[in-house]
Amino acid sequence: MRSKIVLVTGGARSGKSTFAEQYAAAAGGPVAYIATAQVGDEEMRLRVELHQRRRPAEWLTIEAPADADRAIAQAAQTAKVVLFDCLTLYTSNLLLAAATLTEPAERHRYIIDAIDKLIAAAQASQATVIFVTNEVGMGIVPDNALAREYRDVAGKVNQRVAAAADEVYLVVSGLAVDIKQLALRTGGR
Repeated sequence: MRSKIVLVTGGARSGKSTFAEQYAAAAGGPVAYIATAQVGDEEMRLRVELHQRRRPAEWLTIEAPADADRAIAQAAQTAKVVLFDCLTLYTSNLLLAAATLTEPAERHRYIIDAIDKLIAAAQASQATVIFVTNEVGMGIVPDNALAREYRDVAGKVNQRVAAAADEVYLVVSGLAVDIKQLALRTGGR
């Protein structure tokens, strides 16, 4: 069996995590859930609890706010399906970890290197790896430099994972569309 990478994207509260969970359950076999969130306030605690309540009790949960490539490798040893929720929180964790790097280009390289490790771990597995991410570039331009940097690097992360993915779904209002299948193919990509 070869690995399969699936990317599920959409806006906040679009239904992307629910769709990814349903996809994982339907894929068959043991499921491992990789959680990247760090609880820093009451709102995040409530979001984490919502996700925990939705997950079947038999799913293995691995918390990986850092070094998530190792978590994917670990999960794929026993699970046939790995659900990674989510890339944008992981990107935020990486951006904050790279705060000591003074240049945005250095921080972006650090983040892209970590994402390349994630992709490599997914490709090296025998599992279906489902990445959930937020589409953050469809709103207004943020008014501060850090938010703009985050938006830009998150867009690059999403493009990188989408390029490696076998399937890419955009979820809007709870409805998923296979956008990789619909994507225009050009000679340059």
